[in-house]
Amino acid sequence: MADKQRRKPGETREKLMNAALALVGKGRHFASLGIREVTRQAGVVPTSFYRHFRNMDDLGLQLVDELGLVLRKMMREARANVLQADKLIDESVGIFIAHARNNRSFFMFMAQGLAGESRAVQEGIRSEMRYFASELANDLRRLKLADHLSDADLDMTCDLVVRSVAFSLTDILVISPEDEYQEEQVRKRTARFLQLIFVGAANWKSHPD
Repeated sequence: MADKQRRKPGETREKLMNAALALVGKGRHFASLGIREVTRQAGVVPTSFYRHFRNMDDLGLQLVDELGLVLRKMMREARANVLQADKLIDESVGIFIAHARNNRSFFMFMAQGLAGESRAVQEGIRSEMRYFASELANDLRRLKLADHLSDADLDMTCDLVVRSVAFSLTDILVISPEDEYQEEQVRKRTARFLQLIFVGAANWKSHPD
C-alpha cells in the first residue's frame, strides 16, 4: 500500500495509456477494450482509472492529444529550414513513416480510430488531421509555393495530402518492422502520390466562387 501511495503524479495515468496501446499492439481493437482489462494490463486497481479518465473514450482522446503533440513537434522541426517543395515532401513522409515504425501501437490505434465505433475518438483523430493540413498550408504560404491558389483550394490540396499520408498507414502497418525494403517502397510510393498532387495543384486555376 505504501508503494502505491508513493507513485509519482501522472505515473498511473501513463501506465493506463501505455497499457491500452500495448493491448492494441497485441491485436486488440481499442473500441473493444474494457476498463478492467486495461487496468489489469497496467497493474493498477480498477477504481484508479476514474481518477484520470471519465471513460475509455476519454483515454482515447488523451492518447490522440498527447502523442499528436509529439508528432507535430517532430514535423515542425524537420520542416523549419526546408526551402524546396520536393524536400518538404521527402522530409515529412520520411518522418511520418519512421514515427509509425517506432510507435507502431499508437498508429494502429489511429488507424482503428479513423473507422472505429467511438465517434469521440474518430473526431479527435480527424481534428489532428485538420491541424496537420493547416500546418502544411502555412508552410506552402511561407515558401510562396501556392500563391496562385485561393485559400479554399489550398486548404483542399492540403487536406488531400494529409488524407493520402494517413491512408498509407494501411500499407505501413502490414509490413514487418524489419523489412526495410518494403518500408522504403512505401515511402517512395507515398512521396510520389504527394508529388502528383502538387503537380496538379501547380497547374490548377482557382476561380472566384
